[in-house]
Amino acid sequence: MKKIILASGSPRRKMLLEWAEIDFEVMVSDADESFDEGLAPELVAMQIASKKNQAVADQISDSLDDFILIAADTIVVLNGEIIGKPENRDHAIGILKKLSGKTHEVITAVEIKSPKKTETFFDRTQVAFHDIEDAQIEHYVDQYKPYDKAGAYAIQEWIGVIGIKNIQGDFYNVMGLPVSWVVQMLKQSFS
Repeated sequence: MKKIILASGSPRRKMLLEWAEIDFEVMVSDADESFDEGLAPELVAMQIASKKNQAVADQISDSLDDFILIAADTIVVLNGEIIGKPENRDHAIGILKKLSGKTHEVITAVEIKSPKKTETFFDRTQVAFHDIEDAQIEHYVDQYKPYDKAGAYAIQEWIGVIGIKNIQGDFYNVMGLPVSWVVQMLKQSFS
């Protein structure tokens, strides 16, 4: 069996693969996360996931035959606009105020790559927020500092517990990895 490498420093993605009892290592990707303007959101996520895998593949190029790489990228989309990671406290508060009381989409793209094959796919989840009070948003940003999170929140943290009205789709996709699809793809195409 080839060694599986998660091309991500995300503690959430690492945890989800551990929960799935997949034997893997982590190599943090230092990929540039810029993207081509005008691409559909799912293509943006796929492009960035591919860049993350390529950055790790470049680090291990001599022994790539021995590995399966997994990279993912999660984006939040509101009314067709990609909402990235917040730059600072005020930006995070502004993003959450924008999401408050509305339904947005979370798209996670995954690329699984071996020397002979590359599979790329994405999943979408609709997330509806209740109206969230400004004081609650400020409390969340100050306590949880969601600066490394697309959309300035993590569904599994306090804001998700008090703020989410409902979701349609895969909860784990919102956490950053549609892990059941990863498991299926590894079984079907990489075993």
